[in-house]
Amino acid sequence: MERVTEIKAREKLAVAAIRSMVIDVTNNANSGHPGMALDATPALYALYRDHLVADPEHPYWINRDRFVLSAGHCSALLYSMLHVAGYKISIEDLHSFRQVGSKTPGHPEFGMTEGVDATSGPLGQGIAQAVGMAIAEKNISATYPDGAKVMNHYTYCLCGDGCLQEGVSQEAISLAGHLRLNKLILIYDENGATLDGPTSDSFTENVKLRFMASEWNVIEVKDGDSVDAVSKAIEKAKKSICFPTLILMHTTIGIGSKHAGDHVTHGAPLGKEDGEFAKKSYGYDYPEFTIPAEVYEEMRNTFAARGKKAYAAYEDALSEYESFHPDEFKRLVDAFDRNVEKYLPERVEYSKDYKKATRITSGEYITRMVNSIPFTLGGSADVAGSTKTSVKGVAMFSAEHPEGRDMHYGIREFEMASAMNGELLHGGLVSYAAAFLIFSDYLKPAIRMSALEHLPAIYIFTHDTIALGEDGPTHQPIEQLAMLRSIPGNVVWRPADPKEVEAAYEFALMRKDGPTCLVLTRQSVPTLDNTDVDKAKFGAYKVFTPNGPAIGQVIATGSEVSLAIDSARILESRGIFVEVVSMPSMELFRKQDKEYRNSILHFPYSKRISLEMLSTFGWGEFAGHCIGIDRFGESGKGNEVMEQLGFSVDDVALKIAGALKGE
Repeated sequence: MERVTEIKAREKLAVAAIRSMVIDVTNNANSGHPGMALDATPALYALYRDHLVADPEHPYWINRDRFVLSAGHCSALLYSMLHVAGYKISIEDLHSFRQVGSKTPGHPEFGMTEGVDATSGPLGQGIAQAVGMAIAEKNISATYPDGAKVMNHYTYCLCGDGCLQEGVSQEAISLAGHLRLNKLILIYDENGATLDGPTSDSFTENVKLRFMASEWNVIEVKDGDSVDAVSKAIEKAKKSICFPTLILMHTTIGIGSKHAGDHVTHGAPLGKEDGEFAKKSYGYDYPEFTIPAEVYEEMRNTFAARGKKAYAAYEDALSEYESFHPDEFKRLVDAFDRNVEKYLPERVEYSKDYKKATRITSGEYITRMVNSIPFTLGGSADVAGSTKTSVKGVAMFSAEHPEGRDMHYGIREFEMASAMNGELLHGGLVSYAAAFLIFSDYLKPAIRMSALEHLPAIYIFTHDTIALGEDGPTHQPIEQLAMLRSIPGNVVWRPADPKEVEAAYEFALMRKDGPTCLVLTRQSVPTLDNTDVDKAKFGAYKVFTPNGPAIGQVIATGSEVSLAIDSARILESRGIFVEVVSMPSMELFRKQDKEYRNSILHFPYSKRISLEMLSTFGWGEFAGHCIGIDRFGESGKGNEVMEQLGFSVDDVALKIAGALKGE
C-alpha cells in the first residue's frame, strides 16, 4: 500500500509539473493553445512513462515506436514532455517557444526538433500520416526474412475533436481498419470543445460507433485525468492481434483553470492570474519553468532506461541478423538511407517509332523500377488502370499479404498522399502515388506537407490537359499545374517524350529532400530527335533549331513540345524561323547558373513565347507572350477539343507568328 501511495504521489507531481510547464511556456510566449495540452497531460505521461519505446540518445533509431501529435496545436505539451523525457530540448528552448529560429515552433516540425516524428497542425493529417507509418512497419516487417527482428514497433497518435471532423481523418480511419493495422493506437482526447464553442455546436455523431463501423477496436476511458486508467487502456490496445485501436478518452479542457471545461481555454494562454490559480489546483508550488529533480529521475528510470535497453538489444539483434542475412541487411541499410542509385533500372533506348502516351511510358518505367528496387511501395486512388501503376506479378498490400508492394488506396486521394508521407517519415521505402492531375486538388495539402517535411514523395499525375477528351471540363485540368508549381520545394516535371520520362524518374528516385510531381499525357506523343535524358535534368534545353536565322523561341512542355516543333516547321516553310525549347521543369531550370539560363533563353523577353495547354499563370517569368488556356475546357474527342480551343498545328503557328509581330 505504501508503494502504491508513493507511485501515485510521483504521478501527481509529474503531471502537475508538466501542466505547469505548459502554462509557463504559453504565458511566456503570450501565444499557444493550453486547453487540450493541459487535459491530455496524463495520457502523454502514461504513454511515455509506461509504453513508448524510444531512445533520446538515438532519436532516429529505425525500430523505435512512432508518436504523432495530430493535434499539433498542443505542441507546448509535446515539447514539455520531450524535455522531461531527456530529449535535446532545454529550458531555454521552452523559453523560446514560438519564437523565430527556435527548435520549439508553434506546431511540431519534423527534422527541427528531436523526438518529433511528424510535422502536424493541419488537423487530420497527423492521423493520416500515422496510418502511413503503420503501413510501413507492417510492410517492412513482412518483406524481409525474419522481418520481426528488424522491424517490430507500435505507432501511437494523439488527436482531438478537430482532427476527427476533418474529412481526411475518415479516409485514414477507413483505410487503417480495412488493412487491419493492429499496431496503430489512436488516443482521442474528447474534451467537448473547439475554438468557436462546445463541440455540440457542430459535432454530435457517435464516435465510438463510427470507429467500430470502420473495423477498429474501441476502448473507452471515462476518466482521462487518470494516468493509471489511460495506461491500462494502452496496454490492452497493444494486445490487439487484428484491428487498430481507438482509446476514447473523456477529459476536461483547460483543467485547473477558472474556465475549465470552457472553449475559451482552447487557443489563448491562461495568463498570470489564472495560471497561478491552475497551479494551486494541481498542488504545485514551484517557481516558473521548474521541473523537480524527482520528475526527471522518474523518466530516466522508466522511459529512458526502457529505450536504452531496447536500443542495445536491437543493435545486437541487427548484428546477428547481418551475419545470417547479409544481403537483406545491406538492402535494409540502403532502404533507410535511400541509397537507390545502384538499384536504378537500366536506361532504355527508345526508337523513333516509339509513340505512346507518357503515362504508358511511365507505367513501363514503374514496372522496371519495382522489379529493380526491392523496397518500393506504391499505387493509386482507384485509377491504376488509367495511371498505369499496376505491376504484373506484384502482390497487393493487404491484411492477408502485408508483403505486397502494390497499394490500392481506394477513392481516398488525400489519405493516399498523407499515408505516403507517413511511409517516408517512417523510412525504409521508396513510395509513389498516382491520380489524375485534376484530382491533385484533393490531395494538395498533403503535397504541401511533403514539401514542408522535405520528403522524397513521388506523385504521378496523368490526364494532364484538355486532350484527355470526352470526360469534359470536370476532368480537364486547367489551373492545377500552376498550383503544383507554386508549392515551395516541390519539383514538377512535365516530360515531352519517353526520354524525358526517364529523366524525371531518375531525378525523383535520386532526390532526398522534397517531393517530385510527374505530369503525364493520356494521348500519344512521338519520340523526339533532340530530347536527352541528361540534358532534361537541367530543366530546360533547346530541342529544335531552324534552318535559318531565328528571330524568337517557343518554350513548351509535355505534349506541346512536339506541337511547337511541328508549328515551327510550318513557320520555317513560310520564312519565319524560331527555336523550340523544352522546359520539363521550371524549378530545375531556375536552379541553373545565370550563364546557362541566358544561353537557353537568349532572345529578348518580347521574342519568347510559352506554349502549354493549361493556365498561363506563372509563364510571364520566362516569356513575353503566353499561349495557353485560361478558361475551362469542352467535352468531346481530345483532338476535336484541342482544335476547338485553338491548339491545332496551324492555329499555334499563326499565334506564334502574331506574337513575334507584336500582335
